[in-house]
Amino acid sequence: MKIGPYQIDPPVVLAPMAGVTDRPFRQLCRALGAGLAVSEMVTSDHSLWHTRKSRLRMDHRNEPGPISVQIAGSDPQQMADAARLNVDHGAQIIDINMGCPAKKVCNRAAGSALLQDEALVARILDAVVAAVDVPVTLKIRTGWSIEHRNGVRIAQCAEAAGIQALAVHGRTRACRFKGPVEYDTIRAIKEQVAIPVIANGDIQTAEQAQAVLNYTHADAVMIGRAAQGNPWIFRETAELLRTGTVQTRVTTAERKETLLAHMQALYDFYDEYLGVRIARKHLGWYLHAQPQGETVRQRFNTLNTAMDQLQLIHQYFDDLPDLQEQIIAA
Repeated sequence: MKIGPYQIDPPVVLAPMAGVTDRPFRQLCRALGAGLAVSEMVTSDHSLWHTRKSRLRMDHRNEPGPISVQIAGSDPQQMADAARLNVDHGAQIIDINMGCPAKKVCNRAAGSALLQDEALVARILDAVVAAVDVPVTLKIRTGWSIEHRNGVRIAQCAEAAGIQALAVHGRTRACRFKGPVEYDTIRAIKEQVAIPVIANGDIQTAEQAQAVLNYTHADAVMIGRAAQGNPWIFRETAELLRTGTVQTRVTTAERKETLLAHMQALYDFYDEYLGVRIARKHLGWYLHAQPQGETVRQRFNTLNTAMDQLQLIHQYFDDLPDLQEQIIAA
């Protein structure tokens, strides 16, 4: 798949997720096989650009390209300004958020709330595309509600505005993350536009990614929540798409090494105080369904220094063979 001058290979994309797809996580997923990693959304509200959160979200040092930054807002001029600012800070692709169902985003008439106003959608797309010389992409849902699906019309509007790739989460805004994914709708959208379409929604395994691509005829898949604690899903999906099989499975030793490296990257990026707190949710995802994972998570969440957290991870993996024997014996 190509987005402007950029070849996205493999066609497997890390979805933008607020509070998750920070620079350390994007770098990790790219290293493990993601062809593209989209940033957390950056607000178009000028008054918030000076905050530490916004500054960190615009920090792309040592990040492999192409660098894709998602922006969110509802005012065409503000969105254009936000696009220019992020290009000045290193963005090589600007992604527009019209897919987020979160109340705090939709209550400001942004994210997927924009799908209710097709005229405003067109004005935002036109303004952002005209503002920057880099490719602009768009993420949408299939509509505002089950009764008001307009994904095909939005896709056609996007193509007419010069959007160079479209990611579609196969649910309406009202459905949030519940209910079946509308792969039929994604397929219908793909049939109506010539620009690349990226299928998104409940892709949990490499095998499912392949099946979604086959069914929807999409150009790529986008993986979000399934990558939390399992960044190896990108390597497995890339391998399956390339060879038809998955031979390289994650080992316990690699799980330990990756987790330790990810924790250290968080401490380095945020500072120890904030990094320790952000590390807690990632540790929970990594150890979900692992032997004694919940017990270790609870203990980990009481620790307030990077050294203590890293020591607990070392201890957990050093004891892992004994833990597995206990479970088998039980």
